[in-house]
Amino acid sequence: MSEIRTQVQFVDIDDDMAGQRVDNFLRNQLKSIPKSMIYRILRKGEVRVNKKRVKAEYKLEAGDVVRIPPVTVTEKPQDEAPSTKLNKVAELEDKIIYEDEHLLILNKPSGTAVHGGSGLKFGAIEALRALRPNARFLELVHRIDRDTSGILLVAKKRSALRHLQAQFREKTVNKYYFALVMGKWKPSCKVINAPLLKNEVNSIVRVNPQGKPSETRFKILESFEQATLIQASPITGRTHQIRVHTQYAGHPIAWDDRYGDRRFDAYTSKVGLDRLFLHAANIRFIHPKTEQWMDVNAPMEEKLQRVLDGLRRV
Repeated sequence: MSEIRTQVQFVDIDDDMAGQRVDNFLRNQLKSIPKSMIYRILRKGEVRVNKKRVKAEYKLEAGDVVRIPPVTVTEKPQDEAPSTKLNKVAELEDKIIYEDEHLLILNKPSGTAVHGGSGLKFGAIEALRALRPNARFLELVHRIDRDTSGILLVAKKRSALRHLQAQFREKTVNKYYFALVMGKWKPSCKVINAPLLKNEVNSIVRVNPQGKPSETRFKILESFEQATLIQASPITGRTHQIRVHTQYAGHPIAWDDRYGDRRFDAYTSKVGLDRLFLHAANIRFIHPKTEQWMDVNAPMEEKLQRVLDGLRRV
């Protein structure tokens, strides 16, 4: 580890940066220093906006000039950006299915976390920042599970992030997943409304009357002898929502290590499956700049297609 003393910075706030609290702005600007230090330099008045002291909750406006004082940054090996020569980082370049100056859409591979942490040196967002070193802003709009593949939205401007996250909050974004579930899904089961409660100790989610309202809509895409390919559309965005709702219906998803059925895993392994069969296949939302609807599809990896072909032959 090494220590670096930064230089004083003066940052002009533009329309894209406006609207955020100054403490959150500093956390993005000074990612290598602890939150406690950020609040300390704010309390001591070392951070100035338009030459005046401000409190942590001050919201920046376009035209503001923020003075960021010199700080001592401790560089740790694990804080370094992942090398673009690593296979897992390099392959994400080919997984980008849409990009413009406002947003980037990734067809995230299964097994790649959306961000680093909990023992992971890096995730999709850190890898994308390494691939786009000149990008001033790259932030996740939403999240999907590590073992789930498919569509992941990344904002390239703060204004785009605000616009897209507002759509998620207002439930105007339409998301469609493909899932291979155990047994014969009943055509009459089109909607599951079941409240979900997350155990904060082990992160296991269960249907519980004390939980948060949760709704998922379902459609049968193809039936097999001992399995069904379904389309799942979550109306709410709870943790593990599709995985728990399918389990609740008696049809767990193939290769779900938390909510699955090992007998079904053994059955699907015979046709080559070795990962969670849950794929974020389609999304519809309003583009944050053009205000036009976008309809984006992310193809399933060949392995999942081969699994379906194998089930058709059984």
